[in-house]
Amino acid sequence: MISRRRVISILAGAAALPMLGSVASASALNWRGVALGANANIVLDHPNADALLNKALKEIVRLEKVFSLYQADSQLSVLNRDGTLTAPAFELIDLLNISDRIHKETAGAFDPTVQPLWALYAKKYAAGSAPKQSEIKAAQAKTGWSNLSVSPEMIVFNKPGMALTFNGIAQGYIADKVANLLRQVGVQNVLVNTGEISAVGVSPSGAAWPITLANRGQKLELSNAAIATSAPGGTFFDQAGTAGHILDPRTGLPGGKWQSLSVIDKSAARADGLSTAFCLMDKSQIQAVAGAHEVVFGAAISA
Repeated sequence: MISRRRVISILAGAAALPMLGSVASASALNWRGVALGANANIVLDHPNADALLNKALKEIVRLEKVFSLYQADSQLSVLNRDGTLTAPAFELIDLLNISDRIHKETAGAFDPTVQPLWALYAKKYAAGSAPKQSEIKAAQAKTGWSNLSVSPEMIVFNKPGMALTFNGIAQGYIADKVANLLRQVGVQNVLVNTGEISAVGVSPSGAAWPITLANRGQKLELSNAAIATSAPGGTFFDQAGTAGHILDPRTGLPGGKWQSLSVIDKSAARADGLSTAFCLMDKSQIQAVAGAHEVVFGAAISA
């Protein structure tokens, strides 16, 4: 399975923590690993950093058992395989509710039921050819947000062959959950990067967390905010680099209006979902979406 290539890197904090020298606290801890297939960092400045990091990593493992497409026994994998899931985790229902709102706000540009299309493209290009239009139509017939029934007791696909992917939002959701967990135990300053970033408080230097958008060198500062970036050309299905990994659920085709686009919001999950959808939308459509978020536009993709 192809992973989204992340185009945010941390200018200070996780990536540059060893360079902070005397301004960094002796208790600052910088962990690097993987979450949902994406490179991850947690930078924690706290006297009990080791114990708190252990809590955070256990939370990541727990949430991967809900959202992972790679673990055969995750709740998402069971739902995709069986078409129904009883007693879904609260977090799965919660993320579906967040996804529902973004789906409506973006007029269907964000739709986690796109997975059958995504699987088709991955399979066909891995075999050396592009999918035929008839195959795309057949896969698209297995999608559709309205064909999903959700209740606290059960999630059901109302069409055979449906499947969900949270690749466009789960990394942000996990960043939120880890950051909130650490807040609840008294942490005031932490940076959580699970592929998307939640920046709580300030960096070990005492200033806001400095972030750079790696694909264009733009520098930002975050405090008690989150950022997510999407880039249609971050990963391609084909070796020629013509079929980007962000598929438009409305057309069934690879799409993209922007070379990259970042969203800043209080919620990393919302930033993640919006950035995924906004890649497929014109500027006027993006600006029509209400909310406290901020959009950082990259260059437009030429028609």
